Amino acid sequence: MRTDSSPGTLPAREHLPAGDAGTPVLDVVIPVYNEEKDLQPCVLRLHEHLKRTFPYAFRITIADNASIDTTPQVAARLESEIPEVKSFRLEQKGRGRALRTVWSASDAPILAYMDVDLSTDLNALLPLVAPLISGHSDLAIGSRLARSSRVVRGAKREFISRTYNLILRGSLQARFSDAQCGFKAIRRDVAQALLPLVEDTGWFFDTEMLVLAERAGLRIHEVPVDWVDDPNSTVHIVKTATEDLKGVWRVGKALASGSLPLDRVTRPFGDDPRDRDIKDVPKGLARQLVGFCVVGGLSTLFYLVLYSAFRQFSGSQIANALALLVSAVANTAANRRLTFGVRGRGGAVRHQAQGLVVFAIGLALTSGSLAALNAASSNPAHSTELAVLVAANLAATVLRFLLFRAWVFPDRGDGADESTLAALNTSSSPTYSTAATTPQHAQHHGAYGPLPMRQPQQGTSYDTTTQFRAGEAADGTWRDATMQLQPVRPHDTDPRDPR
Repeated sequence: MRTDSSPGTLPAREHLPAGDAGTPVLDVVIPVYNEEKDLQPCVLRLHEHLKRTFPYAFRITIADNASIDTTPQVAARLESEIPEVKSFRLEQKGRGRALRTVWSASDAPILAYMDVDLSTDLNALLPLVAPLISGHSDLAIGSRLARSSRVVRGAKREFISRTYNLILRGSLQARFSDAQCGFKAIRRDVAQALLPLVEDTGWFFDTEMLVLAERAGLRIHEVPVDWVDDPNSTVHIVKTATEDLKGVWRVGKALASGSLPLDRVTRPFGDDPRDRDIKDVPKGLARQLVGFCVVGGLSTLFYLVLYSAFRQFSGSQIANALALLVSAVANTAANRRLTFGVRGRGGAVRHQAQGLVVFAIGLALTSGSLAALNAASSNPAHSTELAVLVAANLAATVLRFLLFRAWVFPDRGDGADESTLAALNTSSSPTYSTAATTPQHAQHHGAYGPLPMRQPQQGTSYDTTTQFRAGEAADGTWRDATMQLQPVRPHDTDPRDPR
């Protein structure tokens, strides 16, 4: 729960509308460095697959990372021969730099990338981008570690991949399963807000982007993939792993300090337009209780250690006050960040001051308990003192949570004025046109424009169709605007593919 009422820069997700236009829906970027042998077979195979199975207009962009062989010439030749292929030259190396540059300049509403070796089976491409087109998700990744994935690779790379993802789960609390699979997609509106926060320009770019997206509350869709390791891969595993660990440390430090403005890439509640008028949405009481209990348990242990240390050279009351003061400051800071999700330094001093008031209440409870114990026994045992303090702290903990939630870290969003709420429901959300044929709908165009579809070749017939909701109409009603999609064929085989 955030304590500010900022809606973020991203509107609620929308289904991209169907229609005819010149802008490609999908831009697939292939970052390459000295890939003169593999580039042409990769592009030809990918282009043939998209022409045959993808129902929308598309583009393939070759991002050359300062290659010193004939890769630029191969890219230029492919661009001249295939209308859907574009090439882009960068004078500096770095996969992250290439993706950031091309994605930032692309006009396609869906941005994707894949490795030039095409280790991932292309049949997963349409399932990868479909949740982004429909408005269901913000990012999509291929996962080699999903249960239904089929993967062929050596034991060394399998061990490294699984170890790396365990490190991400343990250090950055990442919940996605595969950070480094070279098969990802993102909505352009998300990329425009998220990419400025990503610092890495190399192999850690993927991981950093996913971690920040997840921490901002964006939805990441995972697609199980079939993946065959490329034995001729030029990736330097040791160097890449070292750089990745440095990136994990840097991102973890930034997240712990709250220096990343992740509120800029949050979405308002209610991806369905019918939900945007809902107010007083519950703010995760169960999750806050769990977080508060974890922080409280650790704070109690920290408090008892401090009390035992201070008790060596002071009386019980002084030791209790000092231990409670130090642990209270740490407890407020931890709950501020971990339990109530307040990021940044804004309001930190005020929160600590309010936390000290809560501390004073806890001090009164624990000090009163010690005073009662000393009155009952002139020389109580140390274990008895600790038992009394634990019981008093349990009572103080319940009161502390209630005060934190209601007073120190209240949900400021509930008190936002109506003009702010109106802005969330109108100006912050782009208008999208639908495929309905009424004149009033034809006058409205969305941020991406109407979604172009490739026309089926002459002589081709289809006996099945899939219908998608095109979105809410301009007058606020729901229309049954649908579009016809070509069915995906069950197999993707290429006679030029040696596999």
